[in-house]
Amino acid sequence: MQGRLFSLFEQGFPSYFVLLMVGFLFATSMGALCARRLGQNPDVIVDLGLMCLISGVAGSRVLHVLADGYFWDYVHLCTDPSLVSWPITRAECLSPLYAGEWDKAAAVCHPVQTDCFAWAKFWNGGFTFYGGFLGAMFGAAYLFRTDRFPLYKGLDMGGMMLPIGLGFGRLGCLLAGCCFGVTTNSPFGLSFPANSPASEWQFRHDLLGSAFMDSLAVHATQIYESGLAFAIAAVLILFGSERKRYDGHVFVMFMVLYAFGRFGLEMLRSDDRGGVLGLSTSQWFSVIMLFLAVAFHRHAAGRAKSRLTAA
Repeated sequence: MQGRLFSLFEQGFPSYFVLLMVGFLFATSMGALCARRLGQNPDVIVDLGLMCLISGVAGSRVLHVLADGYFWDYVHLCTDPSLVSWPITRAECLSPLYAGEWDKAAAVCHPVQTDCFAWAKFWNGGFTFYGGFLGAMFGAAYLFRTDRFPLYKGLDMGGMMLPIGLGFGRLGCLLAGCCFGVTTNSPFGLSFPANSPASEWQFRHDLLGSAFMDSLAVHATQIYESGLAFAIAAVLILFGSERKRYDGHVFVMFMVLYAFGRFGLEMLRSDDRGGVLGLSTSQWFSVIMLFLAVAFHRHAAGRAKSRLTAA
């Protein structure tokens, strides 16, 4: 359900996934350099990057299936494809990937073929940041324990490198046309081409006369979040290590900065992404992240204080 950046051996590669891989390579390289400066084995960071990639993609995909509003679509795709209404482009619908029937009136796709494993095909797109974040954290904690790498120092490095990968990932969202914003009259608004997710969403909500029209100008929320992520990375890399009061503090700063930024940016989002009680799924996870940041701050600060007292 993401735009394809290129195809290789008849397999399309989603823009988001490709740019995420670029961010992963960049962040892992910088993490290895940081580990060397701290006197730690940089090979552990390479292992960590691979672990976080695998566990992060798994977590991101699972949360997408469960919380982005497509759960029953995946169920119906296995049991009765005629009930599925994928919010994808007409070209993708008619491609061999979905072999679907295009409902011109509603601008949605009804797949024809059953596919009981569509939920697991992450290479077709469909990811959520918070799912990837949770998966990567579990993977990182396991690897740090196994390799006896200082856990809290490792989390601090993760807090500096993670937003770099996220920044590249959101640029992938821009190329895919997903994660678009609400309509705007701002001169900085973006208009996406006909049959794009934005165009089709606006048609389904009676904002356009046809899905074959370019979308109305919308807030470039993909660029906003990419800029937010790179700004957080820059602040934490330049000032985080100097300002931190205990190991793990940089990671806490990342969680707080991102949670506040993401909560606000969600107010400008317009794409379908699930929600409860007036808040999107990501806004609820932002609130949860803030509570987790406070809890982790108390734990890590108390741990550091007790060590100083014991010394």
